[in-house]
Amino acid sequence: MKRFISFIAIVFSVMAFAQQGKLRKVAAVGFLNVENLWDTIRSADYIDGTKDIRNPAFHRSIPIDSIQFLEAEKYEGQWSDGALKGKKAVRYQSGSEEFTPKSGKNYNTKIYKAKLTNEAKVIAELGAQYTKTAPAVVGLIEVENRQVIEDLVKQPALAKYDYGIIHYNSYDYRGIDVALIYQKRRFTVTNSLKKELKVFGDDGKREYTRDILIVTGFLDNEKVAFFMNHWPSRRGGEAVSLPKRNAAAALLKQQMDSIRTADPSTKLFAMGDFNDDPVSASLKNHLKAVANPKDLSETTPYLNLMYPLYKKGIASLAYQDAPNLFDQIIVSKNLVSDQVTKEYSVYKAEIFAPAYLVNKEGNYKGYPFRSWNGDQFTGGYSDHFPAFVILQKEP
Repeated sequence: MKRFISFIAIVFSVMAFAQQGKLRKVAAVGFLNVENLWDTIRSADYIDGTKDIRNPAFHRSIPIDSIQFLEAEKYEGQWSDGALKGKKAVRYQSGSEEFTPKSGKNYNTKIYKAKLTNEAKVIAELGAQYTKTAPAVVGLIEVENRQVIEDLVKQPALAKYDYGIIHYNSYDYRGIDVALIYQKRRFTVTNSLKKELKVFGDDGKREYTRDILIVTGFLDNEKVAFFMNHWPSRRGGEAVSLPKRNAAAALLKQQMDSIRTADPSTKLFAMGDFNDDPVSASLKNHLKAVANPKDLSETTPYLNLMYPLYKKGIASLAYQDAPNLFDQIIVSKNLVSDQVTKEYSVYKAEIFAPAYLVNKEGNYKGYPFRSWNGDQFTGGYSDHFPAFVILQKEP
C-alpha cells in the first residue's frame, strides 16, 4: 500500500462547535511519539532499592562508564519495584548500544541535535492553529531518560514556555519510557507515579515493557489527571500479543476508575500509543471506552475521541504496510458537553499531519516522515503522527 493517508491536517469535531464569535479560553493537550529519542551515550539502568521507589533516584539511567564507581550486585532475579527492594543492581539497556557513534547508525551529536530540533518544532505547533501558543500539557513516547527531555525543553522552539518534566525510568527491555511535560504557569502537579505493567510470554517469563505514567494536578485551576501509555507492541502477531494489551487496558481502567471514584469531578485524559485501533478488544471490552457520547454512563464513563476519525479512514501510522490509528486520546464523560460552560470540555480532537510530517516520495509516500530508514537518518520526525485535543470554556 503506497498511500494510506494523504491529508495535510485532518480535523474532526467530537461535539457541536461553539457559537460563532463567542469568546473562549482554550488549551491544547496532546502527545508525540518522538521515535527513539536517545542521547549518544551507551547507558544502563541503575536501581538503588534502598531508596523510596517513588523517588526517581530509585531507578535511573546512567552512562556505562560510571558503573565501575557504583556499589551494585549481580542480580539474576525478576526486575520489579518489589523484587528489587533493598538491592542495588545494574542492567544494560539493549537499545542504547544502537544509538551511539560506534553503531551502524553513526548516531552522533549532530544527528541528536537535529532530532531535538525536529521534535521541538512539532510539539510547539500542536494545536497552535487554535490556541496561538504551544500546548499546555504534552505526553512523550520513546524517550531514553530524563536528560533527553531536559535537552528537548531547552530547544529554542520550547524554552520560552518553561516546561516542567515528569519522568520515571521503566523496566522496558530496550530502555525507553513515557513522560509528560507541562507549562508550569498553566498546570500545577499535585502527584505523579508509575504503575508497572506486568505481562508474560508463552514461556511464562516476564516481558518488560513501559509503565503507565499517572500525573494529577490542576490545569488552569481545574482538577485533572493524565495517563500516559505505550502499550505492548504487536511483535509476534496481533492475536498472540493481544492478551498483553488487554492486561494494559485492565490496569489503565483500574487506575482511572480509582481516581474517578475518589473524586468524580476530576477530568481524566488517557493518551498514547495503544498499539491497537479504537475497535480493538483491549479498548472496547477491557477499557470499555465508548465510541459515541450517547453511550456514556456511570458504568461506561470514558469516550474514545479517535473513534470518529478511525471510521473516516484516518490513520496515525502504517504498521506492516497497513493503516492504523494506534495514537488515541480517551477522556472521561465530564469533559463532554454540547455547549461552552465555565469548565473545560472537548472542542476538537485531531491527528496532526502538516505537510512537513508527511513523506512525499518513494515507497512510503503519504506515510509519516520518520527519522530512520534502517540505519540511515532521514532528517524526518517520527513514524507516528501526533494527536491532540482542544479544550474550551468561558473566559
